[in-house]
Amino acid sequence: MMRINKIQGLMLASGMATLALMQPAMALDAQEFVDRIAAVYKLGGYDIQFGAAKLDGDTITVDGAKVALTGADTETWSIDTTLTFTGVADAENGGFIADSLTIPDVDTDFSDDPKGHVSLVDIVANDIYLPPADQVNITALLESVGSFTTGALKVTRDGADFLSVDSIEATNEFSYDDADALSNIDSTFAVNGIWADLKTVSEEDAEAGPVIQALGLTEINGDINQKMSWSMADGHMVIEDFRFDFADIGALNFRADISGFTPAVLDKIYGMQAASAGAPSEEAQAKQMMVGMELLQALTLTSSSLRYDDAGLTPKLLDMFAAQSGSDRATFVAGLKAMAPQLVGQAGIPALTDLVVPAINTFLDDPKSIEIAVRPATPTTLLVLSAAAANPAGLISALGLAVKANEAAE
Repeated sequence: MMRINKIQGLMLASGMATLALMQPAMALDAQEFVDRIAAVYKLGGYDIQFGAAKLDGDTITVDGAKVALTGADTETWSIDTTLTFTGVADAENGGFIADSLTIPDVDTDFSDDPKGHVSLVDIVANDIYLPPADQVNITALLESVGSFTTGALKVTRDGADFLSVDSIEATNEFSYDDADALSNIDSTFAVNGIWADLKTVSEEDAEAGPVIQALGLTEINGDINQKMSWSMADGHMVIEDFRFDFADIGALNFRADISGFTPAVLDKIYGMQAASAGAPSEEAQAKQMMVGMELLQALTLTSSSLRYDDAGLTPKLLDMFAAQSGSDRATFVAGLKAMAPQLVGQAGIPALTDLVVPAINTFLDDPKSIEIAVRPATPTTLLVLSAAAANPAGLISALGLAVKANEAAE
């Protein structure tokens, strides 16, 4: 009997030890995982309610979700399909990681007259990270997804192709400091192979039709690209390019170099939006004004620019407007150049007229490019620049405002 008791005791001890060793592997909980996602994205202003979640090995499947903006009286967006998270595991710090989230291809009608149909394939988010419950903050939101990609998007009207995109790609590369805290994000975003058919618009819109025909824009082709780096410590954000580039039209590119846009500042913005959503209008306005002043004080401008490079659109516009006015292009351009000083002069700032009019004239004579840039002599807070706006002529100097035409991009 004593021997049997010893054997039973050893078996019990062995079983308890085995259970103890298995605890980390068994700690993964599907509901806790999706609840953590909801908690992280609530900081960004999203109210996500997931359907039933089920764990199978390292895969969690979720029966759809409902998404709304936190505190806003807007329509809820329903995702009526299975969400599949693969490679899900417990992170060493008590959070979660997942290799990817895949969403089934979209293939659905969205209107009846005209009959609209949309399809989107290969929807995937990769390198997902969720922090421990006590570390859910705005930084966790920023580093929650490494990349998001899709395949082709196609929209049809009454069975005819109307809009398509070859692919969408967004990537984030994260850097960490010695304490393993997020220090920098390098991100890219691209919408590749945009195509749209404008013939149906021309046929259905009596006013837009002649313009589209005159400009020869029966279809458009182009891409959108963005490249940006962002330091968490000092909020230094550099938008190297944010470019809309369309064949036979032109390219519009925005660049900026600012500091002070830290996660704490972003947290205040999201917090203000959430707090003001359900607040009385006067109270909401007061909160927005307070946060706005904090932002103006926190953000420092080093430089910014907006540049347009023409690829054939401006000459067509000038020809079209000249024909509508009953003159040739040279005469029409001469009239615009004569009007420019008066139009710009309405601002009552001679320095602005001297700055803008020569660039306008150069561009009208030979439409290649035009760029508006600001570069203060030293990085300056937006609050100081706002104060300088009381003296518009002084603001031009404070901003280091420049308007250039037909010059090579820096």
